[in-house]
Amino acid sequence: MYDQVTLKLNVDPLILSALKEDITSEDVSTNSVMPHPQAGEVDLICKEDGIICGLQVFERTFTLLDENTKVEFFVKDGDEVKKGDLMAKVYGDIRTLLCGERTALNYLQRMSGIATYTHSVAALLKGTKTKLLDTRKTTPNNRIFEKYSVRIGGGNNHRYNLSDGVMLKDNHIGAAGGVKKAIEMAKEYAPFVRKIEVEVENLDMVREAVEAGADIIMLDNMKHEDMEEAMKIIDGKAEVEVSGNVTKENIARLTDLGVDYISSGALTHSAPILDISLKNLHAV
Repeated sequence: MYDQVTLKLNVDPLILSALKEDITSEDVSTNSVMPHPQAGEVDLICKEDGIICGLQVFERTFTLLDENTKVEFFVKDGDEVKKGDLMAKVYGDIRTLLCGERTALNYLQRMSGIATYTHSVAALLKGTKTKLLDTRKTTPNNRIFEKYSVRIGGGNNHRYNLSDGVMLKDNHIGAAGGVKKAIEMAKEYAPFVRKIEVEVENLDMVREAVEAGADIIMLDNMKHEDMEEAMKIIDGKAEVEVSGNVTKENIARLTDLGVDYISSGALTHSAPILDISLKNLHAV
């Protein structure tokens, strides 16, 4: 759940922007059939099994339109939900319920889909020391929602943005003139509280990263036998992350390596939505 400061400074403006995208001047359909205020209620129904996430954002979408809107929840973020479950009832002016319906559901379906997919991937790492990480491959202006969803699903967040930590990828290394030089420059420039992670693609780069004193070494798109050899070279001198087109279908092949982290962009860029609906709207 977002704290009040985060909600007001970072979440509310994004929800308002989404609402403005959907209502540029007026909701013509709603104003046609509901010209005057009318109290009503509607049910929030789950249409497939999964992990629910984004209930606070769902509620906030309606209360930003009308602070008198009330939501009665029967589940909380992180709960396993089943097809047919009544998850909440929303009470308020029917015009508000109709205007906010699609935006509220878009957030809830997307966030629940990410949490559900992450939960299924994280389950494949149970019994290992390896932590599942997300990436920055998020939908623009939706990172705060998508990374939260990963946590609710049982995953962990990698750096939030470019200001959050040093990650020297292939193009940074190319710009600096090599792994060693890139790490030296990062150590000289970055605040001492920042860990330095470097992405490597072969064993020569692994050796150079170890010798230069990288804090975290990311093995990117390397063959399994090369990653096994890399673990021997690193030998505890740095934390190890594995990355490169990792999905639910192929993550099991990495569990025997004993790495500290496995990152997967698929958690946010490829998770399907969880089907959820608002049904049975009626006046009260």
